[in-house]
Amino acid sequence: MKNPLKSGLLVMTAAVSMLAMSACGQQTDAAADAGAETISIEHASGTTEVPVNPETVYTFDLGALDSLTALGVEVDGVPEAVYPKSLAQYGEDSYTKIGSMKEPDFEAISEGAPDLIIISGRTAEAYGELSKIAPTIDLSVDAAAPVDSFKEVSTTLGQIFGKEAEVEDKLSALDTKIEDTKAAAADAGTGLVLMTSGGEMTAYGAGSRFGIVHDVLGVQPAAEVKSEGPHGEAISHEFVAKTNPDHLFVIDRDSAVGESGGEAASAVLDNDLVNGTKAAKNDSITYLDSASWYLVGYGLNNTDAMISAVQAAITK
Repeated sequence: MKNPLKSGLLVMTAAVSMLAMSACGQQTDAAADAGAETISIEHASGTTEVPVNPETVYTFDLGALDSLTALGVEVDGVPEAVYPKSLAQYGEDSYTKIGSMKEPDFEAISEGAPDLIIISGRTAEAYGELSKIAPTIDLSVDAAAPVDSFKEVSTTLGQIFGKEAEVEDKLSALDTKIEDTKAAAADAGTGLVLMTSGGEMTAYGAGSRFGIVHDVLGVQPAAEVKSEGPHGEAISHEFVAKTNPDHLFVIDRDSAVGESGGEAASAVLDNDLVNGTKAAKNDSITYLDSASWYLVGYGLNNTDAMISAVQAAITK
């Protein structure tokens, strides 16, 4: 005859075991649910469900890379590029190279199995194909409203990576710096932003990709310059002499993209007509960090550096 006490104990033990297994299963399910948490992100190319705190992050946008670096977020995959000193570590082999800034290496990206891919204008045409590999967001900054757009992009990164407070603090500090620079620009005279490439010059005005100088920081444009397109308006030495700016802000594209064989920006501008301008006579030709301005653009650290460069130029 069965021992009723023993049978009861066996039943109780089995019940406890089942409860323990059930609890364990519930914890596993909860952990899975937490790991699967996503956030809906509206961006320049659409709306995407993005995992919160993604583990493996690839970015083609160097502005986003700069911001993530400022926030202490680890990035795993980056494009082949000429990195400024502030981002020099990303040129090392320890980071997965995912193609150029315009041409993704789809095979390398697929093999890396990223949880999030970040792009911007240079890579926007590949959005559809990249979205087939992993959640992809286009964090392009709108040149027509750069500050507001940059703030939206930064806030988006803060939401994805749980860095909202850090982003808010950094944006607040940038607002203060912008106001200080605008105050200094009120009495600083006129400015002209130009870029050299292959021995030729183009100028950028208000509303352009480098419109931060005029639209955001308040430097009075020395001339009306066409803002359409990313390459500016072709100009001559005569144009520079005629506009006669108080300040020249110069970007060397060849240096930014690592092209050799062309004239350096300083050589292109070493001309009697340019040397006769107020900018040249007053030692107010500023050679900007070309990679930072041409390749990186709006990032939480880099924007601060760009503002500082303009502020230093107009207050010396």
